[in-house]
Amino acid sequence: MFARRIALLIGFVFAVVASQLPEFAQQYRQRLGGALDELNAQVAGYDASASHSGITRDEGVSRLQKADDRFVQQQGGQMRDTIARRDRLQRQSEGFANAGPVTRLIILAGDFDPTVARGAYQTFEPGIPVTGEGIIAGLVGFLLGGGLTHLAARPLRRRKQAAPIRA
Repeated sequence: MFARRIALLIGFVFAVVASQLPEFAQQYRQRLGGALDELNAQVAGYDASASHSGITRDEGVSRLQKADDRFVQQQGGQMRDTIARRDRLQRQSEGFANAGPVTRLIILAGDFDPTVARGAYQTFEPGIPVTGEGIIAGLVGFLLGGGLTHLAARPLRRRKQAAPIRA
């Protein structure tokens, strides 16, 4: 009886934690949007400068990276990295937009941006899981927590059942 209560409690804790994953994903998506806005502004400014000089973005980056000045070379590398990050975050944002509720959690787990995730975590505020996604995540967490507790306690139950009865 005590073990079942412990399993229920652990299942409940897992449910509460798991039910927050959709809320974290939602706050991550908001931060992702802000990061994309900033990166798009940087890339647009760079593209405008390149265009005014009569060259393409790629030609500008190549020129910077081939420059004799080490500082200028680093600027070229930083712009190349900024463009690559912007493109990666844009693909992720489109993936979120086209995904169903549970699939968004899989996208987040599979390819998150550490900087965006860190910012979302630092300002994370738990929410009550009233969406289908939150309820499903909570249920999965409950089943996982309770199931793991039962599995961990199985050897103890067997030992107790195998113990001889003393009179």
